[in-house]
Amino acid sequence: MVTSVARVGVLALQGDVREHTRILAGLGADPVLVRRPEELAAVDALVIPGGESSVIDKLSRMFALQQPIRAAIAEGMPVLGTCAGLIMLADEVLDAIDGQESFGGMDVAVRRNAFGRQTESFETTLDVPALGRHPVSATFIRGPVVERVGAKADVLATLDDGRIVAVEQGALIGLSFHPEISGETRFHERLLDRVRR
Repeated sequence: MVTSVARVGVLALQGDVREHTRILAGLGADPVLVRRPEELAAVDALVIPGGESSVIDKLSRMFALQQPIRAAIAEGMPVLGTCAGLIMLADEVLDAIDGQESFGGMDVAVRRNAFGRQTESFETTLDVPALGRHPVSATFIRGPVVERVGAKADVLATLDDGRIVAVEQGALIGLSFHPEISGETRFHERLLDRVRR
């Protein structure tokens, strides 16, 4: 049940949890660290942060969170996935390691580490018409790229070379980059708007 203050879970198994928590609190939400199924059951939305997708996958199974997260997505819970979080939302991971699984729910195929090593990280600005006229400051760190977008998903942003780096499907938002690092709050605001709806 959605209260007047949105309770937004941040999947706290691995990755840049603190930065997302800070942004959510700054927007007036009540951030909740999610490590157990009962914590997931108490939130209105979920952020899956960047990190290492194969580690998030293994830990989600170890902590009995994989199936509850899949069920929450299927039931329409708003979810924002950044970097590894996008990989976890994708129905297909093109270069998954042996045995790696995603939560799925988003009709896209992604390729992990599409931007090379950590030393090849970069920042750029993106036009995201759905967020208004002001460009988005985006930080890419070993991010995935979306190689296929199915009929159910929509493209939110591409790089100048056409590579797809932001997608949306219903209550799900997936980003190849880290808005929380550059202080970009509009995707979190969009998530909270999904909760209010």
